[in-house]
Amino acid sequence: QKYGYYHCKACNIRWESAYVWCVQGTNKVYFRQFCRACQKSYNPYRVEDITCQSCKQTRCTCPVKMRHVDPKRPHRQDLCGRCKGKRLSCDSTFSFKYII
Repeated sequence: QKYGYYHCKACNIRWESAYVWCVQGTNKVYFRQFCRACQKSYNPYRVEDITCQSCKQTRCTCPVKMRHVDPKRPHRQDLCGRCKGKRLSCDSTFSFKYII
């Protein structure tokens, strides 16, 4: 799971997502995300590890984990290429066997 930056060229809308699924050890994206306005699917133009803003580590032991992700923000299952149309959202499971 990584963090991605998206840009819809049709609507000129930009968004970010903490639900970018890549081939392990690479930035090769498995699933596209859909633009909320025109429903065209896109790969992110930039992908990075989800890191702690305090220590800049992916997995850290900081007492307060400051990440550039809002854990309270709901996952838009209707715009996610991985879990769109599926019973379970990919924010509730991390295993492909439950999604595919």
